[in-house]
Amino acid sequence: MAQKAPVKIRKDGDWRPQTYTVQKGDTLYGIALEHGFDYKEVAEWNGIESPYTIRIGQSVKFNASPQAVVVTPLKAGAVAETRQAGEDPLLKTQPKAVKHPYTEQAEKVSTAKAESHDKPAPAELPAEKKEGIAAEDDERVEWNWPAAGKVIAPFNEASSSGKGLDIGGKSGQPVIAAGSGKVVYSGNGLRGYGKLVIIKHNKTYLSAYAHNHKILVKEGQNVTRGQKIAEMGDSDADQVKLHFEIRRFGKPVDPMKYLPSDKS
Repeated sequence: MAQKAPVKIRKDGDWRPQTYTVQKGDTLYGIALEHGFDYKEVAEWNGIESPYTIRIGQSVKFNASPQAVVVTPLKAGAVAETRQAGEDPLLKTQPKAVKHPYTEQAEKVSTAKAESHDKPAPAELPAEKKEGIAAEDDERVEWNWPAAGKVIAPFNEASSSGKGLDIGGKSGQPVIAAGSGKVVYSGNGLRGYGKLVIIKHNKTYLSAYAHNHKILVKEGQNVTRGQKIAEMGDSDADQVKLHFEIRRFGKPVDPMKYLPSDKS
């Protein structure tokens, strides 16, 4: 009997391809941000060393892209082969029962075990339910406002410059982590963002903090929600402001749908 082909199960919500072809103007930092990855991980997957130079037409692969899980059915005849080898996976042969002499302690242990067997065992969750809970854990982030101030430019999916919120403020004003996570970028290598900090919160979400005057965290550093990570500024911007983005699998989403209504 022929073996069935592997079944591909796509993870809902993850649009990312397994590879990306480098276009004119691309940088490794930008490709990583657009696809929701740590640029150092992307560099490692592709054998790209510092200063992370890439070329037009180069294929960049995303080894950690969770878009498909391959499930290979058990090979027909595998059980028969096992039995021929003298092992039957369907029969439990160990441990064997051993008769011990009677003691009062042994009687107590035996009684306790019998009582425990009489108690109903908790229901086992179906595999689909477990996967759903795991997916929720991957998406769970406690969000906080990244800075105090008025929103001077809202999210606009149709605009190249509206991938997040612009929050007005004063130079040197605290910029804080909107959620706990790991700093995966800290620098000014992405055109249009000035001095930028990117935090990876989990497998699903990144947040970005642009146009800072001063950056106070380093790449690889773990930060907690509410921790000061930078000072507001106008680097690569026409005025003092914080440009703040939330990205789901690298795709910009409206931060107003995630941030609490209370800015305190």
